[in-house]
Amino acid sequence: MAKILIHSLIFSPDGVSTAYLYSDIARRLHEEGHEVVVLSTTPHYNIVEEALAKQPIRWKVLGICKQSNYHGIKVYHIPQRKFKSTILRLIGFVYWHIIAFIIGLSIRKVDVILSPSPPLTIGVINNWLKKLKGCRTIYNVQEIYPDILSKKEGMVVNVLKKMERYVYNKSDAVTTIDQVFYDTIVGRFNDTTKLHIVPNFVDTDLYNLSNNDVSLLDQNMFPETDTLKVMYAGNIGFAQDWETLVDLAKLTRDDNIEYFVIGEGVKRGWLEDQKDAYGLYKIHVLPYQKRELMPILLAYSDVQFIFMSPQMEGQGFPSKVYTIMACGRPLMVCSGEDTPIVNFLQDKGCGLLDTEKSQVEKVAMLREWLINQTKETLREMGARGLSTIEREYTKEIVTGQYLALIENLCNK
Repeated sequence: MAKILIHSLIFSPDGVSTAYLYSDIARRLHEEGHEVVVLSTTPHYNIVEEALAKQPIRWKVLGICKQSNYHGIKVYHIPQRKFKSTILRLIGFVYWHIIAFIIGLSIRKVDVILSPSPPLTIGVINNWLKKLKGCRTIYNVQEIYPDILSKKEGMVVNVLKKMERYVYNKSDAVTTIDQVFYDTIVGRFNDTTKLHIVPNFVDTDLYNLSNNDVSLLDQNMFPETDTLKVMYAGNIGFAQDWETLVDLAKLTRDDNIEYFVIGEGVKRGWLEDQKDAYGLYKIHVLPYQKRELMPILLAYSDVQFIFMSPQMEGQGFPSKVYTIMACGRPLMVCSGEDTPIVNFLQDKGCGLLDTEKSQVEKVAMLREWLINQTKETLREMGARGLSTIEREYTKEIVTGQYLALIENLCNK
């Protein structure tokens, strides 16, 4: 059996999608008999007190490193904080890399190092460790850097481009989550056989049709009404197109439609200001909800929306797509043609794909689609999405692909 080091910026008990994803991968590898060690940070993206209580973190080396136990897996946590200051964030980032490299060197007899992006620099550290320890490396491309950056030229971007090629070509295997991602980066490899498509996945033990008791929700925030309930739950940030939601709410002001936006993020204040400025009181901006409530929130909704920012739509794929489909809910998506989310959903028949570039036509199409749906047609779309998940994107199926890739590398 192999010894596998998972080196990730975030891991359980942090409460974000990549942490859940890699926690599930780690458990599968551990359950299959491999020795798994995790090198990560202290929770700082989305701190969930209940998760911290279940997985207590204690000092391993005072002031340097903490440690926890995740279902029998040893996890090293390098202290990090979500500083507001850019300089402090940069210092913390460099500190994490230095300490991670030192701890990585101290972990003996590693066979494989597995890491997700971002950051791109984690792939550089791993390949340094590979050279010194004689192990293999797998780099998982969740976002494409430097393509995702707003600036496409300049000294920093050129450095990142060289770093990206170094990571891709020095790694023993690179995985990416979608055919569009694959087509984007395959030309950056000297040996294209290193590149594999391994999608993300959903935990169907949690996200399923039976987890639907809406009485568990706060009735003040989620009342029983006869309106069409259109929902988004996740980060309220720059990757989403919030102007389209505001324009749609204006256009459907007199329709029997409500919008629920659940989460935190840098654009939340702007959205609340727009709601107040235009009297859009059918938009409900609500705080983050516990992960265990997410399937119930999906059950409460009729439609889930994802409006991708035109500036970032080509370099990211929202993992919430899988959870929405697993809970049998249809999607209403705005994104450009040939983007990862459109490429993934275009033949699934589980919702609306609005690729209009004109804002007026885009919003008009969204309203027209919403007002012409019945509960029955929405259920039919949701059922098609669920069928796709059960066939290809469950936790068991996809973690099995990681297991096979690691075992193949170890046997070479």
